[in-house]
Amino acid sequence: MKVRSWLGAQRSNLLTRAYRRRAFLGRIGNVVSFTFDDFPRSAYSIAGPILKGYGAQATYYAALGLVGIDNHLGEHFRLEDLDALRAEGHELGNHTFSHVSARSVRIERFISDVKKGSSALTNRDGFGTSHNFAYPFGDVTVRSKRAVGSIVKSARGIMPGLNGPEVDLNLLRANRLYGDMECVEATKKLILENERRHSWLIFYTHDVRTRPSQYGCTPQLFESVLSFVLKRGALVLPVSKVLQEVDAAGESAQAHP
Repeated sequence: MKVRSWLGAQRSNLLTRAYRRRAFLGRIGNVVSFTFDDFPRSAYSIAGPILKGYGAQATYYAALGLVGIDNHLGEHFRLEDLDALRAEGHELGNHTFSHVSARSVRIERFISDVKKGSSALTNRDGFGTSHNFAYPFGDVTVRSKRAVGSIVKSARGIMPGLNGPEVDLNLLRANRLYGDMECVEATKKLILENERRHSWLIFYTHDVRTRPSQYGCTPQLFESVLSFVLKRGALVLPVSKVLQEVDAAGESAQAHP
């Protein structure tokens, strides 16, 4: 077990250091993004009204090949949900087309599916994705990290931690939001640490239901975390809007060295 833990740490260290695409937060620190992977319909039908009640928007990473299926995460999104969520100011991100793992296929197949996911969403209505991407299953390799950097604006993983002041656009750190209220205290500590460091905290989850899967959370936990974030005075923004500020900070830094 210790050997496996050591190997995992070494692998994470390698992924963190390899093929970094650097950006800087600038003054936008103490910002939080809520993200949903796949996405199960409850992420919008249940979490959506909670977000709306607080005037907040989130990022939904969609794999169009999952549309309409029903599995352990519950019913997945319908095509009309994509239009509705964007009308409410949420971000639609890319999660490949087939929800394929970067560790299970050759790199050429993986990159092809990333491109297919983006074009499928774009071809549906002409608006497409934000070009922000999340690795399915959180699976990332050195080769996939290098390759996606040239075709997406950002790539989010599931490696825990905070982003900033330097941000790696090829592997944004994100923290799971799973379970029920027993997880709220640990989550609050993370929010307070983000506030102290003036950094960027990203949460990810899947289904949001009273009885969630092991990869989802309850509406009670979701609302408790969101309300605490806002109570502490943090900004709540989709990934795309944070990166707009990051771009502006970069342009300002170049104009005024």
